[in-house]
Amino acid sequence: MAKRLFSGIQPSGDIHIGNYLGAIRNWVSLIPEYECIYCVVDYHAITMFYEPAEMQELILNAAAVNIACGIDPEKCTLFVQSHVPEHTELAWILNTVTPLGDLQRMTQFKEKAKQQEASVNAGLLNYPVLMAADILLYKGEAVPVGEDQVQHLEITREIARRFNTRYGKIFPEPQERLTKAARIMGLDDPSKKMSKSVGNTIGLLEDPESIWEKVRTGVTDPARKRRSDPGNPKKCNIFHLHQYFSNQDDIKHVDKGCRSASIGCLDCKKILFERMMATLNPIREHSLELMSKPGQVWNILRRGAEHCSKIAAANMKEVKKAMGLL
Repeated sequence: MAKRLFSGIQPSGDIHIGNYLGAIRNWVSLIPEYECIYCVVDYHAITMFYEPAEMQELILNAAAVNIACGIDPEKCTLFVQSHVPEHTELAWILNTVTPLGDLQRMTQFKEKAKQQEASVNAGLLNYPVLMAADILLYKGEAVPVGEDQVQHLEITREIARRFNTRYGKIFPEPQERLTKAARIMGLDDPSKKMSKSVGNTIGLLEDPESIWEKVRTGVTDPARKRRSDPGNPKKCNIFHLHQYFSNQDDIKHVDKGCRSASIGCLDCKKILFERMMATLNPIREHSLELMSKPGQVWNILRRGAEHCSKIAAANMKEVKKAMGLL
């Protein structure tokens, strides 16, 4: 029987190419290897300010885009976190074996707390515990993560270890499956990661005109001040994106052209844009088609929740029995 894998994505705004390259594309590649459970984590999204009236549309969009990217509901499970209440039930239990100091030391908590300095909500502090509950509820053995998320998976293993030591071996210690994509940086400032909160993203549903404007004005190698100046592709964020969208012939052409100044930065950007559109146009078209049939998407999410509810109920029964709560 295949090992079980779990991961989630927040419905907190437009899904962008950083999400696609850093997570979703990797999720798709893992489907043949694992029993994959993928989740729209709406409870995680509410740790930051949001408009309640928009949440259902955000969930629908997140699900539709993931399906359009290749998350085939016939080959894996896709559902919404809040549709399976055992997530928060297990999170409370895991809070009781998680030291406060461990949560306060989390890098992501420190960074996001700066955005809520007037009043940091407790949900932000306990975010890693809910993430651990998401994974452990299904006894997930593998989790696809980027390098910036490894710390969260480490604390998940520590929480599982503490629970097992106290109540008996119930949970496996999930291992990371690192994504092959490096951090995707913003086109306007390559020193900052592409992020919804920063507002420097290229959305998977953006129209081509908007994407071209962002690519056209993207920062390149600062050494190329004039068209005739040779550059170093390794220092160019635009060239970095070529690695994910362009074929090897294009990459070699751009690399050589940049170093010899036989092509300009605008030429490089035009090639990237064409290759990006070859990938993104089908995703956008399929997503929009799915979103025009919301009932179809909600049925997929409902079936996913029904499947996960059975697993969650059985595992929570085992947890409560071990704790003397039944």
